[in-house]
Amino acid sequence: MLAMAATMAMIDADLVVIGAGAAGLFAATWAGRTAAVTGRPLAIIAVDGAKKIGAKILVSGGGRCNVTHHAVTEIDYAGGTPPAIRKVLRRYTVADTVRFFADQGVEFYREADTGKLFPVTDSSRTILDALVRAADAAGVRLVHPARVTGIDRTAAGFVATTTAGTIHARRVILCTGGKSLPKSGSDGGGFDLARSLGHSITDPIVPALVPLVLPAGHWITSLSGLALPATLVLRSGSGKRLQAATGSTLCTHVGLSGPAVLDISRHWLVARHGDPAATLSINWVPDESAESIDQLLVDGQRRGPLAVLRERLTDRLARHLCEQAGAAITGDLTRDARRSLAAHVTATPLPIVGDRGFTVAEATAGGVPLTEVRLETMESRCCPGLHFAGEVLDVDGRIGGFNFQWAWASGYVAGASAATAALRSTAAGPTGPEAAGDDSRIS
Repeated sequence: MLAMAATMAMIDADLVVIGAGAAGLFAATWAGRTAAVTGRPLAIIAVDGAKKIGAKILVSGGGRCNVTHHAVTEIDYAGGTPPAIRKVLRRYTVADTVRFFADQGVEFYREADTGKLFPVTDSSRTILDALVRAADAAGVRLVHPARVTGIDRTAAGFVATTTAGTIHARRVILCTGGKSLPKSGSDGGGFDLARSLGHSITDPIVPALVPLVLPAGHWITSLSGLALPATLVLRSGSGKRLQAATGSTLCTHVGLSGPAVLDISRHWLVARHGDPAATLSINWVPDESAESIDQLLVDGQRRGPLAVLRERLTDRLARHLCEQAGAAITGDLTRDARRSLAAHVTATPLPIVGDRGFTVAEATAGGVPLTEVRLETMESRCCPGLHFAGEVLDVDGRIGGFNFQWAWASGYVAGASAATAALRSTAAGPTGPEAAGDDSRIS
């Protein structure tokens, strides 16, 4: 039963899911479905602090909801190690996601140039409605708005204190999200709950998939509205190439945005935290190197550098690059001026001074380390009976539906495993870690 509940003195449940976003609704649904198969239904409650659930789902993909990507592997993620992430992703694949939503009457189409999967309605409301229907059919009781302010471990399980009352439950699934889009409810409170139950949180916690900010008046900001393919390269203070991202890049009135920028942003912010001398640069012509641009300038010296660059770049950008390199726009260039221009075209330094913050970021980098979680069940190694799913964990994907696929996969594993463990346990005794499959630590 799905219901808005303003107050509740005390509720007893077998399982409480904290956070009813993508991961939370999915975890609750699969917990209910797992119990239903046995013919022994569980009392499952999903609690969310928002008046209207699913705000983050509704705004995703520009309101279209990029549900997943046609090809998802562990290399599309950062945070936890690839072997650990792969172990969870293999438990619930893209094909499983497509099948789940098809059963709810939702069909997808694949965006040709990106591989992203969207509902044919091009409406994120379609996805949220499908998730709510599935949870309802699985017997989940949704309680909102009810913000969880604390969780205590007891001999019989857990006591969750909320703004609408108290919930006693044998097991908990923490699906509170990270800190991105705090108005949606993911304001970092889940990290405090995890700490209170014995977990650590990675350092730093930074925005991911977030636009970057340049100094006020930087020449790139004068190109606001210009979008073009580019490659951003992150290097350590010692010059080692750490990360690169290629894709559409948008110049804005405050800095840079677009898929390539969003993908590199979390790597830049994390790198700068430990290495303040780390640098970021942009290659405005991703298929060219400094050497090849230098040769193009040599070959086209009779036409002049501006004419050569305008074959690959807009006039405004080409003029700015000539100015920044101290190169004339017409006539012959000295060797030093030519090489300086080639370097600016392929590695313009980006003196990033900040980012647009969690209020704009699409995801969070950092969270509960996967080394503190049993990956077969998403159950805590520190606190038996506590499971995790979604963005509260130290996993974040690149742009393209990958963060949703992590929510579906981790939500499925956590929900099904928590329900199985709850069914096996006795009502009077505390639950312990489920010993299913290989329990080796992956780090």
